[in-house]
Amino acid sequence: MTTTAPAPTRPILPTAPGRVVTRLAVRQVRRGAVVVAALSAGMSAVVAATYDGVIAGAPGGAAALAALASNPAIRTLFGEPVALDQAGGFTVWRVGTVLAVLVGIWAGLATVRVLRGEEDTGRWELLLAGRVPAPSAVARHLAVLAGAALAVGAGVALALLVSGTPATGAVVHGASLALIGAFGIGVGALAAQLWPDRGTAAGATVAVLVAGLLARMVGDGVEALAWLRWLSPFGLAALARPYDADRVLPLAVLAAASIALLLVATTAARHRDVRGGLLGGARRRRSHSALLGSVPTFALRSTLRPLTAWTLGIAAFFLLVGLIAESMTRFLRDNPAFADLARQAGFELDAVQGYAATLFTLLAVPLGGFAASRTAALVRAERARRLDLLLAAPLTRVRLLAATTTATAAGSLALAATAALAVWAGSTATGAPLGLGDALAGAANVLPVAALGLGAAVLALGWAPGAVVAVGMLPTAGGFLLTVVADSVDAPDWVAALSPFDHLALVPSTPPDVPAALAMTAIAVCIGLIGLVGYRRRDIRGD
Repeated sequence: MTTTAPAPTRPILPTAPGRVVTRLAVRQVRRGAVVVAALSAGMSAVVAATYDGVIAGAPGGAAALAALASNPAIRTLFGEPVALDQAGGFTVWRVGTVLAVLVGIWAGLATVRVLRGEEDTGRWELLLAGRVPAPSAVARHLAVLAGAALAVGAGVALALLVSGTPATGAVVHGASLALIGAFGIGVGALAAQLWPDRGTAAGATVAVLVAGLLARMVGDGVEALAWLRWLSPFGLAALARPYDADRVLPLAVLAAASIALLLVATTAARHRDVRGGLLGGARRRRSHSALLGSVPTFALRSTLRPLTAWTLGIAAFFLLVGLIAESMTRFLRDNPAFADLARQAGFELDAVQGYAATLFTLLAVPLGGFAASRTAALVRAERARRLDLLLAAPLTRVRLLAATTTATAAGSLALAATAALAVWAGSTATGAPLGLGDALAGAANVLPVAALGLGAAVLALGWAPGAVVAVGMLPTAGGFLLTVVADSVDAPDWVAALSPFDHLALVPSTPPDVPAALAMTAIAVCIGLIGLVGYRRRDIRGD
C-alpha cells in the first residue's frame, strides 16, 4: 500500500488586527468617496472649460460681473464674487458653495454611518471583542475618511489645473474643500460619540453644517455681521479667496478646528460603552407608546422626527430666498446683461415670479433626498433585525411598504408647503409682489420630480436595497446636475431631455405643463410598483 504525502500548505501569516480594521474602513467608504470625487472634479472642470463661451462672450463680459460684488442678495445666495475675470474664480463662485455643502454633508453622514451605524447593528461588538480597542478603531476609521476627503480636494484641484487655471488658486480651492470634508468628519465623529443612535447623530451633524452655511450666508450678505464667516467652515473657505488673495490663515483656522474635533471624538470613544453615548444610552430612554396602535401611525411616528429636521432646513433656506427676492430682481433689472444670460438659459429672473419659479426648481433636490433617506431607513431597520418580529406577525410587506411610502409622500407634501409659505412670508416682508397662491403653485410644480425620486427609491428597495439612496437621488439630484452640465456645454436637446427638470414649466411665471406632470407621475407609480414586486419576492436583509 502506498501513501500519498499531503500537499504542502501555505502558512497563514498573521495579519495585524489594525490593518484589518483599516481595510474594513476603506471598503465602507470607497464607493461614496469615488462618486463624490468624480462629481466634484467633473463639475469644476466643466464650468472652468466653458468660462470663455459663457462669460467672455456675454454682453459686458467680466467687467459686468463686477457689479455682483455690490449686491447683498447675490452675496447672500451665492457667496462673495471673487476673481470673476478668470475661469478659476468664476468656477469657485458658481459651484464652490454647492460642492462644499456636498462634500461636508457627505463626509459627516458617512462618518456617522461607519461609526454609529455599524455600532447600532451590533457589528462593532464583535470587532471590539478582539485586540483592537475602541479608540484605535475610531481613529483608523477617521484616518480613512480624512484620506477620502483629501482625495476629493485633490481631484478638484487637479481638474482645475488641467483646465488651465493658475496652480495656486486650484490648490487653495482644493484644500478648502478637503478641509470642509475633514470638518464634517470631525462633527460626525463627535456626534457619534455623544448620541446613542444613528438618527440623532446624523441629525445633529447636518444641523451643525447647515448652521455653518447660514452663518456664511448672513456674513456675506450683511456687512456688519461679516465676522460670522470666521465661525463657519464655509465662511473660512470663502475667506481664503482662491484665485485672488489665496489666503492661508483661514484654512489654517479650519484645519485646527477639524483636528480638534477629530481628537476630541477619538478621546470620547474611551469614555463610553458600546451602543451607548456620552449624552445617554438605550437604557435611559423612556418608552413612549404614542402612534403605535397601527402600521400607518407607526410609519407616521417614524417620519416625524426626520421631517422636523428637514422642515427647519427648508424653511430657513426658502425664507432667505423670499427675503432677497425683491433685491435680486431689482439688480437684474438694473443690469440687463445678467438678465439676458438668464433668458438664454430659459429663466426670467428679472421678475419676482420668474425668480421664484427658478428657485423652486431647487426644491425637488431636498424632496428627493427626504424620500430616499426615509426609504433607506426601511433597509436599515431590516438589517438591524427590527422588522423580523413585526413581519412574523400577520402583516404583509405590501402593507408595511404602503404605509411607509404614504407617510413619506405626505412628508414631501408638507415640505413643499413649508417652502411655499417661507418664500411667501419672506417676499411679503420685503414688499415683493408674490402671492401665496403663486408660491404654492411653484412648490407644487416640482412634486412630479419628487415623485420620480420616491418611485426610484422604492425600485431600489425591491431590487438593490444597498443602493436606495443613490438610485433614489438620480431623478432629482442627478437630473438637476444633468441639466446644469447640459446647459454649460450646450449639449444636444435629447441629452437635456433625459432630465425631468427639462420638462418642468416655470410656475408661477408660466402655466404648468400638465401632460408632462402626469407623465412623470405615471412613470413614478410604475417603477414603484416594480419595486414592490421585488420587495415581495426577496428575502429580508437580502441584496
